[in-house]
Amino acid sequence: MAAFRKVFLLILMGSMAATAHAGLKLAQLFQSNMVLQRDKPVPIWGFAAAGEKITLRFKALNYTAITGKDGSWNIKLPAQAAGGPYEILIKGKSKSITLKNVLFGDVWICGGQSNMQYTLNQIGYTPKDTVAANNPNLRLFTASIDMDYVPKKDLAGGNWTSASAASIHNFSATAYFFGLALADSLHVPIGLLSINLGATSIETWMSAAALSPFPQFKPYADAYLAPAKSFKEITTAFEKMKPEWEQKYYWKGKGMEEKWYLPETDISTWKTIEVPSWWEDQELPGFDGAVWFRKSFDLPKDFKAEHFLLQLNQIDDYDMVWINGVKVGEGFGNQNWRNYQVPAHMLKPTDNVIVIRVFDIGGKGGMYSGAIWGNPILLGKWSYQQDLKIDAATFPKPHVVNVSPFSTPAVLYNGNIAPVTQMAIKGFIWYQGESNAGRAVEYRQLFPAMIRDWRKQFKQGDVPFIFAQLANYMAEKPEPGESDWAELREAQAKALALPNTGMAVLIDIGEAGDIHPKNKMDVGRRLALEALHTAYHKNIISKGPTYAGMEIKGDSIVVHYAKGTDQLYSKHEYIEGFAIADSSNKFHWAKAFIRNNSVIVYWDGIKKPVSVRYAWSDNPGELNLYNSSGLPAAPFRTDQLPAKTAHKLFSEDPWVF
Repeated sequence: MAAFRKVFLLILMGSMAATAHAGLKLAQLFQSNMVLQRDKPVPIWGFAAAGEKITLRFKALNYTAITGKDGSWNIKLPAQAAGGPYEILIKGKSKSITLKNVLFGDVWICGGQSNMQYTLNQIGYTPKDTVAANNPNLRLFTASIDMDYVPKKDLAGGNWTSASAASIHNFSATAYFFGLALADSLHVPIGLLSINLGATSIETWMSAAALSPFPQFKPYADAYLAPAKSFKEITTAFEKMKPEWEQKYYWKGKGMEEKWYLPETDISTWKTIEVPSWWEDQELPGFDGAVWFRKSFDLPKDFKAEHFLLQLNQIDDYDMVWINGVKVGEGFGNQNWRNYQVPAHMLKPTDNVIVIRVFDIGGKGGMYSGAIWGNPILLGKWSYQQDLKIDAATFPKPHVVNVSPFSTPAVLYNGNIAPVTQMAIKGFIWYQGESNAGRAVEYRQLFPAMIRDWRKQFKQGDVPFIFAQLANYMAEKPEPGESDWAELREAQAKALALPNTGMAVLIDIGEAGDIHPKNKMDVGRRLALEALHTAYHKNIISKGPTYAGMEIKGDSIVVHYAKGTDQLYSKHEYIEGFAIADSSNKFHWAKAFIRNNSVIVYWDGIKKPVSVRYAWSDNPGELNLYNSSGLPAAPFRTDQLPAKTAHKLFSEDPWVF
């Protein structure tokens, strides 16, 4: 989880790209060692002073643009065949930039959550042949993740590198193996933009326009997206009114008057409460206002850093934090993540006193989020004392930035996808869904809406969109039943109705005890097979057996598979993973075997079957139905029973791990 902690700090510190620039600056994407899309006109853009003339020189030809009032400029190169390396010179009034070792090839954006983000280091991969790992035709770019309520003009950061044994370790493992397979097959340069973040739900990656048809997002959109105010604008306005608001409304109560934040405060009458929790669920039902929390903690025995990172995760709604009587931070908003840097000189090896004033402005209150990367300090019993009580209906609530990178709609799209929508690309790969499994039926609409919107925003037609279906995960169930993850896989598969889409089935390579299966090599290769078929029109077997239809014959169901997915194959006589039901809709594990390239499914206790399911489970266990190309059969169900997640929709309530 160390990588996620680092990402937290980078995101939550925030970064603001200026809209006006004193000198020439290229958008973050444009650097030496980059790959530009072949066979399409290629926009190159950046920033400079308004009205400044920009000249781009490429292949002995000059292209010019004049910077607009907003400080931006854009020059479009004509389509180029695959090749390179080239140099590109960009000149402004008083500055010039030379891009070296530039290739033209295919550019893929690699998005999603942690299974796309997980690096080669995290899966423990080391190339056996370090010389062969040096691949000048494979170029890698990992975007620094950012957020905002409005679309940003540039990425927060990122660097292009050529793939080598030294450079690949911190790059997305899935994306790397995908790109490697394409480069080996196509023999053209491949550029990979890794733009992803662990634990994120799909709505964070959707634009305001894509979310607008869905009523469950309207209250949030009206409050935060419709005003079209950036984080910087909102924070500036809050800081301007904050001193007066604090004095009149917020710095009130006995605790502030008596300085309960001091270590010598008598807490003999304070009660205890378990954290993380909502205090309404424990000791203080219906209470809005200030509650003080206190405990002691020791530093780690090997602590030698200049600062101690205090991670308190999410607090509802406001907080002020003191350590050993000194204020070390404050926060506003029940979604924001609290990460406070405490100077080491303020701390003792043992018995440091931390005091937190939590202020709830309505609904539930408390230190509620127990994410796995929070400090152990957060967890366990705290002393607490109730203080100032407010009327939540009349208490003045300032407008503040209030976001979680994992669940707040549109903010990751605005920070990371919007800045690259001008870029010429070949397509997208996507591995996400775990965070939406509890709302799988909703995902049936959100996922296609996101695909359509990304294509619309990039203005390059129905560019290929290749995605990974969720792998098997969690403990096997002794009997067939309902499953959030199975429903999410079904929702993913329904997106194949859109043109130029492909799905890599991973139902056989997950791990029961790890949501991040280590076999990212097969994930990347299977995504590459789908890309070769869908994006490059290669005549290959790109997917495993896919359900096409069924027939009921006596006491059995005959399952037919789609043509073009190769011959069915299994090392065993009987096929695992099938379940069968009669009109009672009670499913039972079935017996199944291959005959004439179909699967015969039956169960001795059912004489009149009506429906069948395959791999319909969080984790159906070891499966053995493949095609002769070694690709697994895709999960499916033939029944139309109500889905477990049918009535679960996005909510603005704080999102808890």
